[in-house]
Amino acid sequence: MAIASPSTPTFSASFCCKRTVSTHPTRFPSTLSPTRTRHLPPRRFAISSRLNSSKSCGSVYPDNGGSEDFEHYELQHGFTGPAERRRRGSPVYVTLPADSVAEDGKVRRIKVLTASLRALVTAGVEGVVMEIWWGIVEREKPRVYNWGGYLDLVALARRCGLKVRAVLAFHQHGIGPGDPLWISLPQWVLEEIDKDPDIAYTDRFGRRNMEYISLGCDMFPVLKGRSPLQAYSDFMMNFRDSFRSLLGVVITGVQVGMGPAGELRYPSCPSQKLAWAWHTRELGEFQCYDKYMIASLNACAHDVGMRGWGYGGPIGTGNLMHDPENTEFFKSNGGSWNTPSGKFFLQWYSGMLLLHGERICREAKTIFQGTEVDTSAKVAGIHWHYGTQSHPSELTAGYYNTSRRDGYLPIARMLGRYGFGLCCSGFGMRDVEEKKTNPVSSPEGFLRQILLAARVCRIPIEGENSATFSGDESFEQVLKMSKFYTYGFESPTFSFNFMRMDRYLFEQHNWARFTRFVRQLSGANIFRARLDFRGDVQPTSLSDVAKVRVAYTYC
Repeated sequence: MAIASPSTPTFSASFCCKRTVSTHPTRFPSTLSPTRTRHLPPRRFAISSRLNSSKSCGSVYPDNGGSEDFEHYELQHGFTGPAERRRRGSPVYVTLPADSVAEDGKVRRIKVLTASLRALVTAGVEGVVMEIWWGIVEREKPRVYNWGGYLDLVALARRCGLKVRAVLAFHQHGIGPGDPLWISLPQWVLEEIDKDPDIAYTDRFGRRNMEYISLGCDMFPVLKGRSPLQAYSDFMMNFRDSFRSLLGVVITGVQVGMGPAGELRYPSCPSQKLAWAWHTRELGEFQCYDKYMIASLNACAHDVGMRGWGYGGPIGTGNLMHDPENTEFFKSNGGSWNTPSGKFFLQWYSGMLLLHGERICREAKTIFQGTEVDTSAKVAGIHWHYGTQSHPSELTAGYYNTSRRDGYLPIARMLGRYGFGLCCSGFGMRDVEEKKTNPVSSPEGFLRQILLAARVCRIPIEGENSATFSGDESFEQVLKMSKFYTYGFESPTFSFNFMRMDRYLFEQHNWARFTRFVRQLSGANIFRARLDFRGDVQPTSLSDVAKVRVAYTYC
């Protein structure tokens, strides 16, 4: 960062990230109806610093012999007591293949898909997660939408008696045109990026990331006269109108994409690498060098009287593979992340991300008001530097979470204000395995902090597995972490999205593990009647799962 002034200014996290009005006139009441609001009545809580530190919170874990401590935590924060607890199951959803709908808008491998969905019914799965790609629906021209393939998918799920969670994906998928699963942003958006490359996120080396439009230009008309926020809102409104008769009936949830991989974060590390970044312990790069982000940073620095802080991101961050203790910015003792200039930058950087999420939440709340669908947003599971003081890989992703500051509670509070649930990956990962190769990694510590923030804010959780999910131990870990969240709640507010449906899921040993897991997590919900869906596809016998395996060998 630039040279600091001897005098130390004072500022708050909201010094320049101000809320803005909606880009569309309100079409529905601005407050949620009782049926729409899913989080419980707000209460005042005081979280001890112990829960926000990088250390494990195992002492309050119900499965670690700490039920008394957990009950004390509940009494302190106003949760229900043992007499009020109910044991209920948590529904399981399975994410469909990313390429279920082709670029031409038609469903791929319809026979295999039908057989697969029928098999999921026998396992007791509640429904499927369907990613709806901006780059397919609005591919060629702005405001020209093709929902055909997705309407067919929802109709198929309905015939099978399955519910649908729709993910509105405003990001790209895959590593490039050579990737068989490649899905780009809409062509007309790419044309605008060619004209103005600063629409894309940019790091200190000038490298552009095309996964998602930079949040720095949220409110600027950079997309053929519309702002990105207006484009997202128009997409959501057309989705609502096109699927109106199915919302709240078959489509019971909508997850709104807010960044790369659909997650509320910066592309500090390319998404195709992020799933395995914990192997290499990458620090990530701050994405604040496009002209729109620099202009915002410069204005905020001017507002606090420190112009020298507004010319770019921090210096001394090392390279992607550096040990954070060998960098000037991230090192534990004397690192500039904990200086006035470092705090200023991190508050601005994370504040811009939070403001981006709030803008989208506000639009979605207005658009889906009265449709009876649950809305949610996703947070990335970045855990490979969780045991350090500065949590560098979280900071570069936009989560101002350190040993001295809780970066996830503000996100949970923001989601709670708009009736959103929180989706997070990393379920199934265990500290004992991760620490063998990376002693400062702690997926369990990270998840505990996320889940405690969600409990405090009374918002639902959608769990999701990571790319390393395999074996009975992973399934058992999901059950363990789900209990940590649901312990003491009056109603089930946890659900699980299994990533994802492919041929390996239906292999004999994997299928046996999966069905046992669904039975354990779903509890009384398994094999429930689905008469309200008027399904006309009869549940298959377990022997029919073999037909799915055969079908996958020929696709």
